[in-house]
Amino acid sequence: MERWFQCRVQMLWTGVLLCFSAGFVAVGQIPPPVTNGWALFSQVKYTQRFFKEYNESFLVPAFDARIRRYENQEVLLKGHYMPMDLEEKNVIILSRFPYSACFFCGGAGPESVAEIHFRTKPPHFKTDQVLQVSGKLVLNANDVNHMNFILKDAELIIP
Repeated sequence: MERWFQCRVQMLWTGVLLCFSAGFVAVGQIPPPVTNGWALFSQVKYTQRFFKEYNESFLVPAFDARIRRYENQEVLLKGHYMPMDLEEKNVIILSRFPYSACFFCGGAGPESVAEIHFRTKPPHFKTDQVLQVSGKLVLNANDVNHMNFILKDAELIIP
């Protein structure tokens, strides 16, 4: 009977330690994987800022700590291909909304577009073709020549 009791106590302590150590992992620095980047991007607040070099005001994101913790983490995006004449041939723009309702044409906000940098030159896409990509998130608050959300080393998930 005593051996049975010792076994039970040992199992109980093992369970407590496992739960305790799982708690450390949950509160650690690595955030959970982002399977819907648009939901994450929509949490960002924007303010107008005047840029002298362009003599124009632009919306500038305020990336708080909650968003910054996802920088350099893998993010998944599913969206519509936007045809843009970009110098780099391995870069595309992906929009949460179709062309008629996108940030550039239809009044959506800057949180609804992302700059995608593929590892290699991607195949040719059609306007509004729905793509799913995965890449490491880079946040951009200062360079108005690029999107606020950039996925580097991206891979095409669904052609």
